[in-house]
Amino acid sequence: MSENSKHGTAWDDRELDSIVADYFAMLTAELKGEPYVKSRHSSALMAQIERTHRSVEFKHQNISAVLSELGLPWIPGYKPKENFQNAIFGAIDRYLSANPFLFEMLPSTSRQVPEVSNLFVSPPVIEKPRRAPPEGLKRLIRKFDPAMRDLRNRNLGRAGEAFVLEVERRRLEEADRNDLARRVRWVAAEDGDGAGYDVLSFAATGLEYLIEVKTTNGAARTPFFLTRNESEMAANARVFTVEPPLEKWLQLRPETWRASFTSAWSPSANGS
Repeated sequence: MSENSKHGTAWDDRELDSIVADYFAMLTAELKGEPYVKSRHSSALMAQIERTHRSVEFKHQNISAVLSELGLPWIPGYKPKENFQNAIFGAIDRYLSANPFLFEMLPSTSRQVPEVSNLFVSPPVIEKPRRAPPEGLKRLIRKFDPAMRDLRNRNLGRAGEAFVLEVERRRLEEADRNDLARRVRWVAAEDGDGAGYDVLSFAATGLEYLIEVKTTNGAARTPFFLTRNESEMAANARVFTVEPPLEKWLQLRPETWRASFTSAWSPSANGS
């Protein structure tokens, strides 16, 4: 069959199931840290389904876009691209339903903390209203709800909290505040859930930070759950400053003295 014989024709279920299975074979190797060559996979797939390289690459990007919406990792190099063919949702549904082990492979342990200065990024910005997702994608998201999956993954939540704990200690150490770094507490682990926050930390000035950690394996826009207690804690957080003279606003009582010997002191005067 010639290279362009299928140009402009819709992919059938056999072709879609083949490319989805091959994509997840590569993704599985990616998650396990095993070597693989994307070009070899593409060449074998092109020979099997008789589609062009451009068509295969575009479909790979479609799959990445769907996985991003599901809060799942996707293969680096296949940047998510929308303009879905509705049939792709059914193929991904069939694969995930038949291979639930993929969810067990998602990272749920803390990774090494990088340089703190390179860690923090801006939150995702929606520059223009997003088009309503296709109905097939909506059904897929409902079936494999990323927010509910993250909520049930207790190991993932704990790993995220441990990661933030280490980040905060590292940040304070880099600011020469080892004294404060030693006081950073994993409240959720030491006192249990219910405080409305997970980690007690500090600004370099000594101001307390109450940090609620939300962790996902998905993309930046992956939704997450927030309890009423967590929302109320965030709403009640307040910061105020007191300007000098302090005596105008505060009642000051001497509590601490710095003691040093006077010139009149001698061992004999002390009765020694």
